[in-house]
Amino acid sequence: MKKIMMALMAGAMSLAAAQAIAADKVTLQLKWVAQGQFGGYFVAKDKGYYEEEGLDVTIKPGGPDIAPEQVIAGGGADVIVDWMGGALVAREKGVPLVNIAQPFQKSGLQLICPKDGPVKTEADFKGHTLGVWFFGNEYPFFAWMNKLGLKTDGGKDGVTVLKQSFDVQPLVQKQANCISVMTYNEYWQAIDAGFKPEDLVVFNYTAMGNDLLEDGLYVTETKLKDPKFKENMVKFVRASMKGWKYALENPEEAAEIVMDNGGQDENHQKRMMGEVAKLIGDGKLDMATYDRTVKALLDQKIISKKPEGAYTTDITAAALK
Repeated sequence: MKKIMMALMAGAMSLAAAQAIAADKVTLQLKWVAQGQFGGYFVAKDKGYYEEEGLDVTIKPGGPDIAPEQVIAGGGADVIVDWMGGALVAREKGVPLVNIAQPFQKSGLQLICPKDGPVKTEADFKGHTLGVWFFGNEYPFFAWMNKLGLKTDGGKDGVTVLKQSFDVQPLVQKQANCISVMTYNEYWQAIDAGFKPEDLVVFNYTAMGNDLLEDGLYVTETKLKDPKFKENMVKFVRASMKGWKYALENPEEAAEIVMDNGGQDENHQKRMMGEVAKLIGDGKLDMATYDRTVKALLDQKIISKKPEGAYTTDITAAALK
């Protein structure tokens, strides 16, 4: 009996080893640090959804000094999470990024201002300082200011742009009249810092119709020409959206999985998962939002010409039947 058990165990180990060898390696580069914003990918890996598709996925966290576009251009990733604005700018500069799926259907971007401050409406922006993230996150803001006809180089008839840190300190320390936040992250940091919801004026990009596409999945056009790679991306997107579905249905467990992968502050991650759930769609690119994103970037001269080949629906069509 002992020999039989040992033989069975050896066979199982051999099978596992064979599966590991056979699995195709895929490296995903996140746009930011490990957090609920990327919960679906961590869940897909933890639950074995990638493995079921024959993929061995490595998830690389991002950070303030990591630009996903540069990582994939240098061969450090096969697929990246990026905002459409940053991806289209990179494409025009020679990094041939292609959107293959769009998990985030809505924008989580907001501008918040203390209600006891000088800014109550868009008409009050003139002459004031507004905090804005850069590294590709600034494009929705500049498109909005362009829409309002406001210059962004200071002065009483325009706005002064503060290059904002990725926290709420500029608001706490009164370095800016308003700051940028995400619905699922920095907004709650402001609440934790002592601001009450009723004490804030909130400008929500989606509610105002100023939302540009955020967290999408991008690969290079060059790699996408390889049939094997394209097949792997179908598998990757299918498993990822399965991971997102599970994460949205089980936000607390998803938050725990994020914590196991380097997330900070479990309560914050649970809250983040709940907010992210409001933004996730079916993974397919909404063409109306894509067109609005492109128009906003063109109007602001962030890109010089209408992009061609910047997205494909082939992957989601095959993965999300």
